[in-house]
Formats: sequence, C-alpha cells, structure tokens
Amino acid sequence: MDDPARLVRDLDWNLLRTFVVLADARSITEAAETLRLKQPSVSAALKRLEDRIGKPLIDRRPGRFRLTRAGEILRREAVEIEGSILRLATSLRDVTDEVTGLVRVALASHVVCPLFDGVLAGFHAAHPKARLRLDVMPSPDAIGEVTAMRAALAVCLVRDRNPRLEYRRLYREFFGLFCGPPHPAFGRRGLGPADMAGQASVSFETDQLDDVLKPVTLMRAEAGLGEAIVGRSSHLEEVRRMIVAGLGVGPLPVHVAARDVAAGLLWQVPPYDRLPALDVHVVWNPRAQLNRAEAAFLAGLLDRIEATPIAARTYR
Repeated sequence: MDDPARLVRDLDWNLLRTFVVLADARSITEAAETLRLKQPSVSAALKRLEDRIGKPLIDRRPGRFRLTRAGEILRREAVEIEGSILRLATSLRDVTDEVTGLVRVALASHVVCPLFDGVLAGFHAAHPKARLRLDVMPSPDAIGEVTAMRAALAVCLVRDRNPRLEYRRLYREFFGLFCGPPHPAFGRRGLGPADMAGQASVSFETDQLDDVLKPVTLMRAEAGLGEAIVGRSSHLEEVRRMIVAGLGVGPLPVHVAARDVAAGLLWQVPPYDRLPALDVHVVWNPRAQLNRAEAAFLAGLLDRIEATPIAARTYR
C-alpha cells in the first residue's frame, strides 16, 4: 500500500471481482456458491488480496462476517472499477474498423460541382456501410440546420458569416440570364439591352437586394427587366422549369444551363459580359459532435478542396 505504482502493477482484477461478491455475501460459503468455486479457492483469493493490500478486509471471527474500514473503502472502489469495465465493454461492443452512420448534408438546389460529386463517390467507395442524406433547401435554411447541429455540413451561398461557424469556399459560379423556346428572344442573336427592357422575369426566392443573390438582383435591374417577378422558387429545377415554359427570363448558373443550351431548351440573353460571380461554401459547426461517418466525409471534402486550385473550382 505504500507503493501505489506497485499496487497498480500487481493487483489482479479477478481478486477484486471475487471481493465484490464476498462483500455482498454473508459468508465465504455463500460467496463460493455465487462464484461457482470451491470454498478454499475463495478463502485463498481473499488472503492473496489482503496480502497485496496489506490490511484485513473482512472481520471473519466465529459468528462474525463483516467488512473492515479498509474493506468498505475497497468495496466502494472495486464496484466503481467493475462499472467502468462494464461500460468499456458496452462502448467497444459496436466498434469496428468500418465507418458507419448517417451523414446529413443541407445544400442549395443549384449545387452542381464535379469536385463535390467526386467526394461523394469516393466516400461511398471507401465506406459502403455509411449512409448519406442530401436535403435541398434555401441557403439561409441550410446554414440554420448547421447552426442547430441538425446537419453535419451545408453546401450553399453565404451572405453574413456567423463567427461560430467555419467556412471554406467550395467553388465559384457565374450567373447569366436565360429564356425558353416560347419566349420571343429565344434563338435570336445580337440581342442588346433594349431587347430585354420590360420583359417579365422569374427567379429564386433569395433573388433580393437584402439576400444572398443580391448580385443577380442587380444584374436583372441592369438588364432592364420588368420589376415584377412572375414566378419564384427556392429550387433551381423549378426556376428552370418556368424559364423553359416561357414564363419569363430567369437567372441560372451558366455552367448548369450549358447542357440545356446545347439541347435547345434554353437560350442565353444579355448581359453576356461582367456576369455576377457567386461563391458556394462548405459550412460546418466546430462545436458539433460528429459521428465517424460525418467526420470522415467532412475531412475528405476539405482535403479535396485544399488539393484543388481555385481555378479548377471555377465554373464559367
């Protein structure tokens, strides 16, 4: 007992386990029955433990079987040790080398990014038992989900930065104005600002001077489009639908619209120069306790961003 380090080195957990049973029994015989051991074995274990501790632990005179003061202290500590071992077993029971768990990502609907898609593919290949949930929503709502720790990360536009969150630019995109086949400007070359004056428009919910798409709002104003927006949506697919249907001229990321332009479903209209650039960010909450899958996904995404120059993450 005068050398704690030696006690830690020499003390046998099995002796402590036997003592816990002894402390709750009324005799060595009863403890032996509980442990399914012979009485001499239990007596010998108690003697070895008392020798290691250097103090008597049980007052076992004829007609008396009671813990000594040292025995009371040891029993209390031994029960704590037993509980810790049980908790350790429970904690380790489900731990494997495989990464499992759900990764919830909140993202804006106009996220079209080959780098992000590559991270998704690589993560699934490396961790096939992990699950992904991609929830599409307006950028402010996506950031709200991360702030409330309901999503591991967000991929969205950012207007005002919350100092409690972390931000990393994922890519840069440029917005242009487009019309659909029913529109009188569709297919016409050499269009100028005068051709756009007063035209009806459709756009995103966040296309406002006080929101994340302020640069797009200014582009529409400079193009001379009518002030009234005849259709709005928070989803890119629905804004595209209204443009293709001919409801009005609307903004889309140029690299996202390129395939529809090639397919004859969209036509770009002025302005063609000085298009507004917007940065799409990865946003996460450093205070959130991420599971292994979330941590692995976020780390993989940030590593890929760091390894890719911004020029390769700029889509025109």
